[in-house]
Amino acid sequence: MATNSSLKNQISKSNGNNQVSNAKQMTLKSLLSSPAVQKRFEAVLEEKASGFTTSLLNMVNGDPNLAEAQPMSIITSAMVAATLDLPIDKNLGYAYIVPFRDWKKGNEKVAQFQLGYKGYIQLAQRSGQYMALNVTEVYEGELKSWNRLTEEFEFDPEGKESDEVIGYVAYFRLVNGFEKTVYWTKQQVEMHRVKHNKSKNKEQLTGVWKSDYDAMAQKTVLKNMLSKWGILSIEMQKAVTTDETVQEMDEKGELKQAEMIEDDESEQETINGPMDLNDEESTELFKEGTITPK
Repeated sequence: MATNSSLKNQISKSNGNNQVSNAKQMTLKSLLSSPAVQKRFEAVLEEKASGFTTSLLNMVNGDPNLAEAQPMSIITSAMVAATLDLPIDKNLGYAYIVPFRDWKKGNEKVAQFQLGYKGYIQLAQRSGQYMALNVTEVYEGELKSWNRLTEEFEFDPEGKESDEVIGYVAYFRLVNGFEKTVYWTKQQVEMHRVKHNKSKNKEQLTGVWKSDYDAMAQKTVLKNMLSKWGILSIEMQKAVTTDETVQEMDEKGELKQAEMIEDDESEQETINGPMDLNDEESTELFKEGTITPK
């Protein structure tokens, strides 16, 4: 994985040593205490920087899997959330910092930024372009009819027959009056999840897919809709391009995508983290829109 050599050099120098390897061996707590890292977060968050980094440290200390990830990758993932001004508490569902095991890099664990469906809604609201935006589960009995071509969706919340979720529907209306509705059956979502699951066992539920399947399913449908038909602010564009990527800092302190972790089920495994859309998948959705079972 590419390293943040510029930031590591600054950290080493601030500690009285020019050896980059020393910075590489520093703990997350030490890195967050270094003037170089503090300066970066303060430049983005100003007076909120201290609270954000404290929250980050507490979150990592409470997650043994994430605590084993390469510290610099945790920091750069957190920096993405900071630039989007989104909380990183996984219980809130706005953004996640997720550890992955890269078998091709000596079993090294690295962290990457992933956006939750609430994060997408938050960013869309900030843009001022959306009059209405929502995504929800559809339970058995609630769906009366759905026309994919005309997007006529007949929904009857009073018709719920059981707690079984049969699909997920997302909708937005822009300030200019443009409307869009996207509906995926649960089978479509499951096909999508299995196809893009980075665990060795493709069928296995992991991370947030295991603890909150509906939240991840809603995020998948919402991202598909917004990335293809929505108006994307600069913030939203950044969110789409950084979602589920490992980030590094260049010499100017700007975030950029590091070397991609290849999606190879025999070499790599997701560790206790939510699954999201990757770059290959985003390209697929831009080309095809909603996925239809074969």
